[in-house]
Amino acid sequence: MSKTTVKDVSTEPEPERDAHAPRVVGGSRAFALLLVITGAAGLLAAWVITLDKFKILEYKVEGKTFTPSCSVNAVVSCSNVMESKQASVFGFPNPMLGLVCYGIVICVGMSLLARTRFPRWYWLTFNLGTLFGVCFVTWLQFQTLYRINALCLWCSLAWVATIIMFWYVTTFNIRNDFLPVPRPVKKFVAEFTWVLPATHVGVVAMLVLTRWGSDLWVG
Repeated sequence: MSKTTVKDVSTEPEPERDAHAPRVVGGSRAFALLLVITGAAGLLAAWVITLDKFKILEYKVEGKTFTPSCSVNAVVSCSNVMESKQASVFGFPNPMLGLVCYGIVICVGMSLLARTRFPRWYWLTFNLGTLFGVCFVTWLQFQTLYRINALCLWCSLAWVATIIMFWYVTTFNIRNDFLPVPRPVKKFVAEFTWVLPATHVGVVAMLVLTRWGSDLWVG
């Protein structure tokens, strides 16, 4: 059976260590690149949204209206999303949080490319961070679909990046026995890691299409 998954176990031999020292684990080049790419995609989305948010505020002060380039029609309207109350959940624009968090993901990926190894607590903390991220974007997806009634394309890019990194970090921890799961679950994620993020993204896409359908393409 062929294995179509990102191998996230380093092929480099572990250096000799004290038997009582905590186990440290690195990741493969593919896993590291996945973190760098998804982190960069999320960072790009957060950066563009932040710039557009500042322009919207700047134009408002001048009594003008700024329309972001990703605002295509009444449904695909980034400006409607950026000006909603949900766009500043913590008292500041959400993408500013993304600028920090996605930057951390890139740093972890680059560290793995440099063959850095981390202990269990580090990987679980990182996993907790990606869990917060996927829960937050899930809440934003609900707000976008059923409260704001508009879709932001840059936000969608951040959603996909967050979903992918969450599932690959989670399965990485399962493979390395940092997250205890039944043996059949561990075997499944080892063989079909890609199924989890693909299914998750597919469900979100289906909800978007079900909610708006052809209105997405109407100019």
